[in-house]
Amino acid sequence: MPGETILVVEDEPAVARGLEYGLKAEGFSVMVAGTGARALELARGGRDGPPPHLVLLDIRLPDMSGFDVCRALREEGRAFPILMVTARDEEVDKVLGLELGADDYIVKPFSLRELLSRVRAALRRAYGELASAAGAERIGFADVIVDLQKMRVEKAGQTVLLTPTEYRLLRHLVTHPDQVFSRDALLEVVWGYESGVDSQRTVDVHMRHLREKLEQDAAAPRWLVTVRGTGYMFSQKPA
Repeated sequence: MPGETILVVEDEPAVARGLEYGLKAEGFSVMVAGTGARALELARGGRDGPPPHLVLLDIRLPDMSGFDVCRALREEGRAFPILMVTARDEEVDKVLGLELGADDYIVKPFSLRELLSRVRAALRRAYGELASAAGAERIGFADVIVDLQKMRVEKAGQTVLLTPTEYRLLRHLVTHPDQVFSRDALLEVVWGYESGVDSQRTVDVHMRHLREKLEQDAAAPRWLVTVRGTGYMFSQKPA
């Protein structure tokens, strides 16, 4: 989605310049932050301009970790996509980023082509396909209302803050009740890329977040259920 603003959070000047050049060449506007503190300033908007549409967030920063930045932004209710960048292909980094609310991750070294693919997929999920596909329906279960027109979720009359990826995952499940989806299928529809062992863990983490936010008992979900050996579904069947 050229024209959207990407906040690149990277403390290595040469890497930051390369990312800035590559993203601008594809038509994106780019802001660059070399520290976590500066990243938070730019992400919050204000005198430096409006908030970005997406944050590309390196884990290793000189003043705080990218995990701290991600946690702070999500605790403030900021729902733009966050893509974590890790220099190590380690499960702990990926899972921790997802636990804190990141939408996706990418591992260094990566090609510009791979990065652009992930960025575009995240922007489509958050602002493109998601908005254009929304209908006038409201789907309810228990004390939860999913308003597909306004792209808003309420629980017991209170707005529930979901990330774009969490909302898209929920939307896909509730609009296909009692239909079982494998992790591979959810990755293809919601994230827009082919699966792998690590990528499948991404689905598990986002499902757990949805349960924690929407189910009465996240440990024993009634609506967002696991179909053992297969995947997940939104169940409308009587308990």
